[in-house]
Amino acid sequence: MDNTIVISTPPHVKSKRTTRSIMLDVLIALIPCAAVGVVYFGWQALVIELAAVLSCFLTEFVYYFIANGGFKNAKATANKFFGQFDLTSIVTGLILALILPTTDKWWEVAYEAAIGSAFAIALVKMLFGGTGKNIVNPAAAARVFMFVSFSLTTYVACGVSAMETIKSGVLETGATNLAGLLNKRESAYSLLDLFLGTGIAGCIGETSKAAILVGYVYLCARKVIKWWQPLLFIAALYAATVIACGFAGDAANSTGYYSKGQYGGFALNPATALSAVLSGGAIFGAVFMFTDYVTSPRNAYAQIVYYVAAAVLTAILRVATGIEVVSFVILLMNLLVPLIDKYVRPRPFGYVKPIKEGK
Repeated sequence: MDNTIVISTPPHVKSKRTTRSIMLDVLIALIPCAAVGVVYFGWQALVIELAAVLSCFLTEFVYYFIANGGFKNAKATANKFFGQFDLTSIVTGLILALILPTTDKWWEVAYEAAIGSAFAIALVKMLFGGTGKNIVNPAAAARVFMFVSFSLTTYVACGVSAMETIKSGVLETGATNLAGLLNKRESAYSLLDLFLGTGIAGCIGETSKAAILVGYVYLCARKVIKWWQPLLFIAALYAATVIACGFAGDAANSTGYYSKGQYGGFALNPATALSAVLSGGAIFGAVFMFTDYVTSPRNAYAQIVYYVAAAVLTAILRVATGIEVVSFVILLMNLLVPLIDKYVRPRPFGYVKPIKEGK
């Protein structure tokens, strides 16, 4: 009888499902966002998506090939690679592409996406041991790396009018709605526009909340994520946004802000606070990035702390900086996960707290 104990990376779940099947479900859930991004932003978005995905795949293959002595037996090493390939690099590449903007210089974004993808796979994933051993989300780490290294500040507006300009060869650019909310205290779009993503300047996969919702429903139906996790983050973000910006009970002015408040002399009304939640990458991050198995807490109590703390931090940093900070918050919360897991643990059934002996 073989008594060998096999030790593997968490999470440990007894199931017929494999990492590859789970990643395939995530890819399917990302298809609506990727497709809508191409419809709204044109073939430029497709080029960026392909550049990021191919770069992630090739980086993982080259790293694995060299690390496993591929030059000695190339065919056997290649077969071994494809035998263990679990689609995680494809998911990382597509997520990274979807949280990037396309600009009037889309070819530069595609090139930078390839560099960011190589960074995500080589330094954040493979260097730490591969799937299940990375300490932070590779896509979020790559996005922060690209934010620091490159100037991705120009966004293309999507929607029917933008599609007409794209077809004519002219890209319509501008600031994001979130930047307007945080810096100019005004929202130029209705809640319906923000939900559908029509006419919104933003990142490829983040503008259409309807597409994200389709992916969310699919992931919940397939039991890849727990339905309450993204909803908890979104609800906490809404409440934290109202508190961080201030709230007043008098009549709102034409910009959607109250005339009295803590933030710059103004306070958000509930509808405008909802606009802030629907803007930027918060909802995309809540569904596809915060829920990452490897970099999120293990038990339900720790997960509640994790999502609420992430939402509060996102609201505070958004107000303090005037920019989107979701990727930064994901990195910070990933680093705090070991502490959350250590100190926020469920009490075992029948546990009795020991009585301290007197001195």
